[in-house]
Amino acid sequence: MPLVIRMARAGTKKRPFYHIVVADSRSPRDGRFIERLGYFNPLLPKEKTDRLKWDLEKAKAWIAKGAQPSDRIMRFLDAAGVMKRKPRNNPERAIPRKERKAKEEAAKAAAGAAPAAPGAAAAPAAAPAAAAAPSS
Repeated sequence: MPLVIRMARAGTKKRPFYHIVVADSRSPRDGRFIERLGYFNPLLPKEKTDRLKWDLEKAKAWIAKGAQPSDRIMRFLDAAGVMKRKPRNNPERAIPRKERKAKEEAAKAAAGAAPAAPGAAAAPAAAPAAAAAPSS
């Protein structure tokens, strides 16, 4: 039974509140869980201590038993100094969408122009061979 430490959504519409739970990875996000470890309230400011409350000792015990933390839980563990989260690299995320599209179109235009130049050079080489064929 693969275990995962993840967040289960609670709260009302447009007012998210999450329970940090240990669950079977095959169970639904808000479904059955094994143990509740704490909660996370994303609506509170980051400075408030009530934003995240959970039992780190229980989390460490579940990780020792083989439970895998989700990406968000891994961030919490990294902030607490329990586990190290591997940094991700997505340089395209920082570029606005319009600029990314313009860059892609420029790359396509450059790629479209590049094959035309070698093709033009290959055409004269083919022309003498074609001219020699009709004379036979």
